Amino acid sequence: MNTTEMTAKMASGNGFIAALDQSGGSTPKALAGYGVTEDAWTTEEEMFGLIHGMRARIISSDVFHGEKVIGAILFERTMDGMVDGKSVPQALIEKGVVPFIKIDKGLEDEANGVQLMKPMPTLDELLTRSKALGVFGTKERSVINSANREGIAAVVKQQFEVGMQVLGHGMMPIIEPEVNIKSATRAECDTILLDEILKALDALPEGVQVMLKLSLPVAPCTFDPLVSHPKVLRVVALSGGYKRPEACVELAKNTGIIASFSRALLEDLRHQMTDAEFDAALGAAIDDIYAGSTNKIAVPA
Repeated sequence: MNTTEMTAKMASGNGFIAALDQSGGSTPKALAGYGVTEDAWTTEEEMFGLIHGMRARIISSDVFHGEKVIGAILFERTMDGMVDGKSVPQALIEKGVVPFIKIDKGLEDEANGVQLMKPMPTLDELLTRSKALGVFGTKERSVINSANREGIAAVVKQQFEVGMQVLGHGMMPIIEPEVNIKSATRAECDTILLDEILKALDALPEGVQVMLKLSLPVAPCTFDPLVSHPKVLRVVALSGGYKRPEACVELAKNTGIIASFSRALLEDLRHQMTDAEFDAALGAAIDDIYAGSTNKIAVPA
């Protein structure tokens, strides 16, 4: 796939994006979910080796392919690794899966009800290296915990500034201002976020597009104006802590939005499984998430 083909697949391909980008502090939790306890490693390198082994097993599985998984978001170390003797981005591309890279370096402490992204002083170098490896786009995450318009506006401003930096390297940004699904003001957060994103989209230069990764809204189809916006290539949803069955039900209520799930994709996979058991569990998860992404249900107005 070249860039034009990847863009077309992201714009209209049937399927979803697999989020394989757990990093730093979330890695031990991801490994624990996979059945690998912290006594299995003694150094950070060994820990990252184990998580890479999990991701390589997923990517090399026969059930993981571009007919249902149209994209995959990678952690930087995963991008730099190998699968079946090939670079991970190339292995994905050969399976028809569009590669993305997680670029944020974690979150600042909460202020005004939100957590902005930490500074990324080496971002230009990372973007240059990622593009050279065949990576199509990026993903960058902030978190919104309460309905504070000033805070939400700051999140959106920072996200779009980073997005413009990514676009400057000829790559596609997935802008991710996550609304915490445990927020007591979640529905109000959705409304304010929609308003702020629409203003930011309208300010983009003509002909420029971004992707959006959003929490599943309280009110289904809240984000319809973003799905149909000419400056949005695709809207994808995170599972946000929902278990897969509930996440897929909520996803199916939102027309035009596909999944970009992490925990909901991986929750049934275990290190101890045989290859046949692993492929069966992964295949079942892929089928569920594909269905939620492509088979939408009508929700009464």
